[in-house]
Amino acid sequence: MSEIITKLTLEDLRDSFQNGGYRVETLTDPVANTTYLRSATAGLGFEIRPGNQLVGEEQSFVDVMLVTTLQVQGELPLDLVNRWNTTRRFGRLQFSQPFLMFCLDVSVAGGVAPNFVRAQIEVWDRLVQELIAYLREELPKLAARSGAAAAAPQPGASAQQPAHERTAEAGAVPTIQ
Repeated sequence: MSEIITKLTLEDLRDSFQNGGYRVETLTDPVANTTYLRSATAGLGFEIRPGNQLVGEEQSFVDVMLVTTLQVQGELPLDLVNRWNTTRRFGRLQFSQPFLMFCLDVSVAGGVAPNFVRAQIEVWDRLVQELIAYLREELPKLAARSGAAAAAPQPGASAQQPAHERTAEAGAVPTIQ
């Protein structure tokens, strides 16, 4: 029978991701002076950040956060973020202007089977791909609604106002990088 995993190290995580076909690099955050891993899936970069350290074991921890951060230009309705969060489990979106963060926590507290970490990597990969598809589907809808609202005469506005000026007043549609 396989050994139960009760702690993680960056080396173990790097091996797990590389065994799954990911390229992984080790970096150090200059502000927090912590080491973390960076990789990518579906063309979207993400970080693997260690969580709670085990007492007396400087290089071991019991949880890790997988996180990708996207920069948003323009306004992003919280309804779009909340709709994602209510229709998906495990990963969560957070919006703090101008950043949209997508996170997944993985914990081995209490012990997990060796294939658990691999399964969590697969869940992350699937969720990132779903997020990309979700944003590609929802952002054009936002643009269409914003464009329709901008094309409609605004109360108190002159009907002779050029369309490009009405669009600017209605607010720009967000872009995500």
